Order: sequence, then C-alpha cells, then structure tokens
Amino acid sequence: MNVQFAFDPEWMSVLTAPFMVNAVEAGLLISVAAGIMGYFTITRRSTFAAHALAHIGLPGATGAVLLGLPVSMGLGAFALAGALIIGALGKKVSEREIATGTVLAFATGLGLFFARLSSSASQQMQSILFGSILTITDAQIVGFAVFDVVLLLVLAVVYRPLLFSSLDEQVARAKGVPITLMNVLFMAIMAGVITVAVPAVGTLLIFALVVTPAATASMITRSPFAAIVVSCLLCLVSIWGGLVISSMFPTPPSFVIVTLSTVMWAIARAAKTKRG
Repeated sequence: MNVQFAFDPEWMSVLTAPFMVNAVEAGLLISVAAGIMGYFTITRRSTFAAHALAHIGLPGATGAVLLGLPVSMGLGAFALAGALIIGALGKKVSEREIATGTVLAFATGLGLFFARLSSSASQQMQSILFGSILTITDAQIVGFAVFDVVLLLVLAVVYRPLLFSSLDEQVARAKGVPITLMNVLFMAIMAGVITVAVPAVGTLLIFALVVTPAATASMITRSPFAAIVVSCLLCLVSIWGGLVISSMFPTPPSFVIVTLSTVMWAIARAAKTKRG
C-alpha cells in the first residue's frame, strides 16, 4: 500500500473548521493537565504507572460501549479504580511497580474480553488505542475545563506536601507528610489526566503526551515551578504543532503530536549529553 504525504493547499481552511477549533481548545486544556502532572510523574518515578493507567482504563472503555454508556465514563471509572488500588498497595516504588503490573495484566485481559463480546466495542478499539482529537465535542471541552479548574484548586492545597513527598519520600515521611495519602491522591489525579488526554492520542501513545514533555522540561530547567511551566508549554507545542502539520500534510494528528514530543526530547537529551 502506497502512502503519500501531499501538501494540502487548503490547509488554512481546515484549521478554521469547527472541528479543528475544538481540537485547538482541547489541546490547550489537555496541555495544562498533562504538563502539570507529567512533572510529578517524572519526579515520583511513576512513569510506568502513568503508562499503565491508560491501559487499565481499556476494559472500562470497551465495557462502556457494551452498556451503551460514554466511553470516557467507563475509561475514567476503571482508571480511577486502578489508580486507587495501586496508590493504596504501593507504598514504595518497588511495591508500586508490582501492584501496577498486576492490575495492568488483569485489566488488559478484561478489556480484550469485553471487546470480543461486541462488534461495536471492537470497532471502538482503534479510537481508544490511538485517539481522535479531531472528534472532540463541545461537551468534552467543557469537561476538560472543569477538570483543569479542579486540578488547579487541589494543587493549590496540596502542592507543597505533594512536591516534598515526590522529591524525597523518606525525609517527607520523617517530617510527618502522609505519604500513603499523597500516593493515592497523585494516582487519582493521574487517572483523571489520563481520562482527559486519551481522546487526543489514545491509550498506546499517552506516554509521549504526559511523560515526554515533562522529561524534556526536567532536563532544561532547574526549579520545579519552571519545569511545570515548560512542560505545559512543550505539551502545547506538540499538540498545536501536530494539528498544524497534519492539516498541511494530511496525516493522523496523534502520530505527528507524538513525533514532535519525541523529537524535542531527543534534542534536549543530545544537548545535555554534549554538555556532559
């Protein structure tokens, strides 16, 4: 099969189409959530958990299709349940890895089982796995905005203990920071971020949107706040850049978004290595 990436001279009209405007707005809101929590994910060494939560939500998404419910509802419910289990069982990094792997394996099998029970669930699998930011609805945008507001309000309250426990868990525990509560809270918020971001890039590519910009920001900044801000900006550049390029050269936006995110990470990594 031949794939041609031909320049579309009408790309500007595509960018102004209503579905693209929704995608641009969604990209901004997703970048805020993914950029903020991506930094904490890197600092807490929970990248595997972040990647796994998207897959843990898979049976919820396919199960929702079976029941005729919104996919995001099922995805969010299962991601949150998995997050609470992992957060409660995994007090240490090694324990979290084991708990995450166990829940992930069960959830993946259950998701495939649900998909086999319904042809409509099977048809939804590609959208769930790879995302479809161009089909974001007005209702979803409102949901993203509400989530961002809640996220910022929660972080305004727990930012210091969450950051402290992320940077040095042992010292934070000695100072009386409720580590288990911070673990559960972090995982619960991450489940929300996954639910918000999956419609854009899907469960398979979520790592590049939540983790990669934050990893890049951590290499080029010194303070936590600067890293969070840069992480959000890099995530936004990846999404908006992906939308523009996919309009100019018709390609799946998810692929371009992930490619831009990865390229920026590779450049930052190379520059850091060169500096020694």
